[in-house]
Amino acid sequence: MDQELNGLLLPLPAGTVAPNFTLQHALQTHLSLSSLRGNPVILVFYPSDWEPVSREQLTLYQEYAGEFARYGASLIGISVDQTWSHAAFAADAQLDFPLLADFQPRGAAARMYGVYRPREGVSARALFVLDHAGIIRFGQVYSDQLDPGVDGILTTLEALASTNLP
Repeated sequence: MDQELNGLLLPLPAGTVAPNFTLQHALQTHLSLSSLRGNPVILVFYPSDWEPVSREQLTLYQEYAGEFARYGASLIGISVDQTWSHAAFAADAQLDFPLLADFQPRGAAARMYGVYRPREGVSARALFVLDHAGIIRFGQVYSDQLDPGVDGILTTLEALASTNLP
């Protein structure tokens, strides 16, 4: 069931074990969240490919990919678009990180994280940072018109690095 209260999304809170999912990355290729355990993971839910704010947001994250990698973090984009759209969008925007298709059933992963908007049939713009054990350490939903930037991500990754977790 979608986690919504009076029209407001209720994303999973920090401290929650991140639900596992397996989503299509490309034709005949899937990625499971559980395969990334052992290192931090940045989950970027966004409304759709080709939407201007999503492009701005994801290209910014591509610029910071080296910084995220310095913390050992994997960066994953997720929307309800199909893999062919992701492939064309990633090539056009020069994105090197995986874009996963939360397409069938539509929004299944976004629903697990409490960020699916059933009326629109898309994910909200949301960020989650998971620690090496798959625990959500940062989660936030943003307005569709707002590029969330990198501050929340970097602050969380810095905090995780300073705890010297294995």
